[in-house]
Amino acid sequence: MSAGTFTPGPGAAPVSRMIFAQTALETRMLLRNGEQLLLTVIIPALLLVLFSTVDIVAVPAREGGPGRSVDFLAPGVLALAVLSTAFTGQAIATGFDRRYGVLKRLGASPLPRWALLTAKTLSVLVTEVLQVALLSVIALALGWSPQGNPLSVAALLLLGTAAFSGLGLLMAGTLKAEVTLAAANLVFLLLLVGGGVIVPMEKFPEAVRSVLELLPITALSDGLRAVLRDGAGLPWGDAAVLAVWSALGLGAAARFFRWE
Repeated sequence: MSAGTFTPGPGAAPVSRMIFAQTALETRMLLRNGEQLLLTVIIPALLLVLFSTVDIVAVPAREGGPGRSVDFLAPGVLALAVLSTAFTGQAIATGFDRRYGVLKRLGASPLPRWALLTAKTLSVLVTEVLQVALLSVIALALGWSPQGNPLSVAALLLLGTAAFSGLGLLMAGTLKAEVTLAAANLVFLLLLVGGGVIVPMEKFPEAVRSVLELLPITALSDGLRAVLRDGAGLPWGDAAVLAVWSALGLGAAARFFRWE
């Protein structure tokens, strides 16, 4: 046995390995949280099943044929899943991490702050993949017949994730945790009702509709609906709205986020 075999080699792990480990931890914490599961999985799934099987809301006709509830609702519920994870869930979790000093301690660790935010973002994306897979299986079982290009769908989901992540981190990094908890859930409920998720935009007065159409949840649900229900290409108008919200939200979060 040569000398130095047991000599320690102190030092931080490669950043990529740290990001992977933190992403796995963030994902496990999210999936173990019953409240978060209710918000991100159970509520969207229940809304999809309930409104697809019970004739509660009149669904507008699709291009080239009559409207079916599941074809209208499935894209909206996918948009709701992105909202619940990237905005509401992330805002609440990050807000309480900040309150309890978790972010401060992690910021002093070898894990760079940008890598921590990257891990949180990757955790959101992993969760969204699971959500989309589960909700798609449920929708297909209900008779959903999706159209369009999957790449257009992926682009809209990524833009929506960026928009809602920026807004969620901005809220979590500037407000107290209790305020973030209340505000994030309130925004979730308001956007659920007024964002074109389950209630068609045609049901709103025109003056109100012109404002609601500028919201990221409306752009995401309408964009997904245009692709998945009507078979359209990438809806550039909705994508532009999401891109603007992404730039504003992420830019403001980077500028005003407080770690303590």
